[in-house]
Amino acid sequence: MRIQSLLRSKVIEAVQSIYERSLPTVEFQATRKDFEGDITVVVFPMLRHFKGNPIQIGNDIGAYLEKEVTEVASYNVVKGFLNLVIDDSFYLQEFATMAREQRFGFVEAKKDTIMVEYSSPNTNKPLHLGHIRNNLLGYSVAEILKAAGNKVLKTQIINDRGIHICKSMLAWQRFGNGETPESSGLKGDKLVGNYYVAFDKAYKEEIADQVAAGQEEEEAKKHAPILLEAQEMLRKWEAGDEAVVALWKKMNNWVYDGFAITYKNLGVDFDALYYESDTYLLGKDFVKTGLEKGVFFKKEDGSVWCDLSNEGLDEKIVLRADGTAVYMTQDIGTAIQRVKEYPEIGGMVYTVGNEQDYHFKVLFLILKKLGFSWAEKLYHLSYGMVDLPSGKMKSREGTVVDADDLLEEMRATAAGISEELGKLDGYSDTEKQELYKVIGKGALKYFILKVDPKKRILFDPKESIDFAGNTGPFIQYTYARIQSILRKATTKMLEERVPNISLHNKEKELLKQLTLFPETIQLAAQQYSPAIVANYTYDLVKSFNSFYQNVSILGATDPQEKVFRLQLAKLVSDTIQNALSLLGIEAPERM
Repeated sequence: MRIQSLLRSKVIEAVQSIYERSLPTVEFQATRKDFEGDITVVVFPMLRHFKGNPIQIGNDIGAYLEKEVTEVASYNVVKGFLNLVIDDSFYLQEFATMAREQRFGFVEAKKDTIMVEYSSPNTNKPLHLGHIRNNLLGYSVAEILKAAGNKVLKTQIINDRGIHICKSMLAWQRFGNGETPESSGLKGDKLVGNYYVAFDKAYKEEIADQVAAGQEEEEAKKHAPILLEAQEMLRKWEAGDEAVVALWKKMNNWVYDGFAITYKNLGVDFDALYYESDTYLLGKDFVKTGLEKGVFFKKEDGSVWCDLSNEGLDEKIVLRADGTAVYMTQDIGTAIQRVKEYPEIGGMVYTVGNEQDYHFKVLFLILKKLGFSWAEKLYHLSYGMVDLPSGKMKSREGTVVDADDLLEEMRATAAGISEELGKLDGYSDTEKQELYKVIGKGALKYFILKVDPKKRILFDPKESIDFAGNTGPFIQYTYARIQSILRKATTKMLEERVPNISLHNKEKELLKQLTLFPETIQLAAQQYSPAIVANYTYDLVKSFNSFYQNVSILGATDPQEKVFRLQLAKLVSDTIQNALSLLGIEAPERM
C-alpha cells in the first residue's frame, strides 16, 4: 500500500530525529476493530534497536507523524501499538486514482514471458474431475501472471502414445463393430473411454479364466492374451506400422474433438500444443551430452542414470538399458525444445498433481546440472487431489466423474436451487438456462480455486452453490446487485469529479479493501495461488455488503454523497469483475 511506503520512511525519519538511531524495518498491521485508527505501527520490534518505554516511543513517533505527515489526522497509543488515523483526503485521492485506471490493479506486460503448462490429458479417456482442478488452476495462474505484468504462453503436452492408448484401440477393434462418434451420438473422448473400460473388463475376465485353469495370478496378469496383443500393437506403432498408425490417428482425432468441446464449456484455452508422440524421443541427445560432461553415468547393463545423492535424493534412470526413453528423458528434451522454440521464455510453470513432486524435483535438478540457467525459473504448481463424498475415482473401472457430466450436474443444481429461492422471476427460459450455466460454472470454479492448491479438496456440488457464504454464487449475486443499483444512476453521476466529503467508516473500510487489490494480484502471482485472489474477492464482497446495509446509496440526502457512493459501488463492481476474470468466472449483470 502507498500509505505504508510513505509511513515507513517517516517513522524511520522520526526515530533518527528523536532518538538518533537507525531503524532498518517498520512493522505494520491493520488497526484492530475495537480501537480507533486505520493502520498500526508495532513499536515492540523497535526495542531491539534502542531502549525505551514502548508507550512513550509510540507517543513520540505519533506526535512527529501528526505534525510532519499531512495524511495522518490523529493518533493514539495502546500499549506498544501506535494507531494512526489517516485523513479522509488520502482515501479520496486514492479513490480518484483507482477510478481513473482502466483495469485497476492490472499491470502492463513488462516482465518475463512465462510458459504455463496445464491439462496434459491422456487420449484414452475423457477429462474428469481431477483434470478440472488442473485446468482451472493452470488457467487461473496464467491469467494472474498476466495481470501481474508477465507475458504468458499457455500450453499442454497431450499424452497420445503408450500402452494405455493401445488398450482403447485394441478394444475398439475387437468390440466396436465400426462404431464412431457420429453413429453412437457420443463425444469422441467418451466413446474411446468406453473402450478403455471394455479392455479392462476383458483383461480381468482372461485373468480369471487363466487362474481357474491353475495359473498363478501374477503370471496370468502378465500373459493374458489381450494384454500381449496390446503390447504387440504398441511395438507396431513404434515401428510405424501403417494400419496401426492410421487407427491411432483416427481415434485420437475423435478424442481431440471431444476435448475441444469440454475446454470450451470449461472456459480454458491454450496458445501452444505439444504431443508426446512428437516429444518422447527428445532428450536422448542431451543424455549423451550429459554422459560426456559427467552429469550422468552408465551402469553395467547399459542403462544411464543421474546420481542425486549429494542433493538428498537418490539415483534416477534417464535411459533404459535397451536405449529407450523414460518419462524423465522426454521431459528433459521437451523443456529444452520449448526454450528453443520460444527463446523469450523466462520461466515455466508445470501444473501437475502432488504425486509427481519427486519427479519435478529431479527434472529441475538435472536441467541445472546440464547447465541451463533458465532451470532456476522452473516451478512445479503441485496440487492435491479432489475427492467426492462417494469416494475415489478409477478410470479403468469407469468410475471417474466425467468433466462434462459434472458441468451438467452443476447447471442442474444451480437451476434447482435458483427455482427454489424464486430468484429469477421475469426471466425467459433461454435466459434462465444461460444463467444456470454461469452460476453452476462459477460455483465449481470458485469452490476449487478458493482452496490453497496444495490442499486436498472434498468437493460437494450442492454445498458449492449457496447464495450466502464464501461461494461463487454469493459473489456473483453481489455483483448483480450492484449492477441493479448502477442502472438507476445517470451517466453524469458516474462521471462527475469526486466530491470532497467526510467519509463514513464503512466507506473507508471499503476503500481500504480496494487499495489492497494490486498487491493481492502480485502476491497471488508470486505464490502461484488463485486462492489469494478468490479470498480477497470474498472479503471485498463482505465489505461491500456491510457498507450497503449501513449506508444508503440511492437514498443519500446529500447529492455529493450520492455521487460518491454510486462511483464507489461502480469501482467495487469493476474490481469484483476483474478479480473473477482472473479465476475464469463470469460476472452476470442480473441474477
